[in-house]
Amino acid sequence: MEFGLFGLGDIRADAVSGRTPSEQERLLANVRIAKHAEEAGFDVYAFGEHHSKGWVSSSPATVLGFIAGQTSRIKLSTAVTLITTNDRVRLADVFATLQHLSGDRVDLMLGRGVSADTYTAFDKNPQDGIALAVENYGLLRQLWDEEVVNWSGKYRSPLRDFTAIPRPLNGKPPFVWHGSIRSPEIAQQAGRYGDGFFVNNLFVPIDFYARYVDFYRQLFAQHKHGRAEDATVGAGGAFYVRARSQDAIDEYRPYFDGHEMYRGQNLETVSRHTGMTVGSPGQVIEKVLATRAAFGDYQRQLWSADFGGVPEKEVHKTIELVGSEVLPVLRRELQDSQAA
Repeated sequence: MEFGLFGLGDIRADAVSGRTPSEQERLLANVRIAKHAEEAGFDVYAFGEHHSKGWVSSSPATVLGFIAGQTSRIKLSTAVTLITTNDRVRLADVFATLQHLSGDRVDLMLGRGVSADTYTAFDKNPQDGIALAVENYGLLRQLWDEEVVNWSGKYRSPLRDFTAIPRPLNGKPPFVWHGSIRSPEIAQQAGRYGDGFFVNNLFVPIDFYARYVDFYRQLFAQHKHGRAEDATVGAGGAFYVRARSQDAIDEYRPYFDGHEMYRGQNLETVSRHTGMTVGSPGQVIEKVLATRAAFGDYQRQLWSADFGGVPEKEVHKTIELVGSEVLPVLRRELQDSQAA
C-alpha cells in the first residue's frame, strides 16, 4: 500500500498569524514539502489543478517536473488533472514527457473540476462536465495506446493520422486514477477501463463512499480486468498530527473553524467520521484501518497536511511525526494481515 501527501495549492491567510503567503512562497513550500515527504518515507506526492483566484496550482505538471529533478524515489501524481478542460493531445504529450524525465515515477488523477469559472475560462460548458470527461478520456487513452490515431468526436476537431509524442515510456502509459466525490459515472469509467478509482472523502462519513467503491469493484470485474477485490482503490483525506491528540485539536481548530467547507460543523465529529484526522499518530493508524474495513483492500492513501491554510512549519512537524510513528506501524500491520 502506498502512503502519500497531496497539495491543493490554495493561498489562505494563516488563521493564527493573519499572514498570507505570496504565490512564490506557496509554490516553493510545496516543493519543500514533497522533498521532506520523500525523506520521511512517504511513497507519493500529488499536486492539484485549479484555475481560480487564490490558487497557485494552474500547472501541476510544471511543479511535478521541478520536484522530479530534486527527488529520486517518490512517485509524483496529480490531484487532480482536469480532463474536462485540458486539451487531450497536450495531456498525452506533457505526461509522457514527465514520465520519461522522472524515470517512470509519474501517474495522474483525472477529475472534472468543481468551479464553473474553470469551464468558462477554457470555453467549456459546466453542464457538459460528465460528457466531456467521458469523451476526452477516451481520446487520451487512444493517443497513448495507438501510435497513429484517427478520431472524431463532439468537443474538439477531428484527428487524422496523428501521433502523440513522445510515446509512453517502454510502451506503457502512466497509470491513471479517476477521482470522484459523488459521481457514479466516474466510477463507471474507471471500472470500464480497469483504471484506479480514487475517493477524496474530506467532507462526509467514510461509509457514504463505500457504495461507490463497491460499484466500481463490480464494474472492474464485469469488464474482465480481474476479481472485484483486485481493483485499484485510493482514498484521500487530511491530517494534522501531534503526539497528544488534544494538542492537535487545539492547534488545528482555528484553521478548521475558518474554513468555509466546515462552517457550522464540529471538528471532533468530522475528525471521527470522515477522511480527516486531527489527533495522535495512533488515531491516524486507526483511521486507515477503518477505511480498509469500509473500502476493502485499497492501494493508496493520500493526505493533505496543509488543508485550511496550515503554515509550512507546522506541516513539516506532521510529516516528521507520521513518517516516524505512523508509516512503519501501518506497513507492519498490513504485512501481518496479508501473511495471516
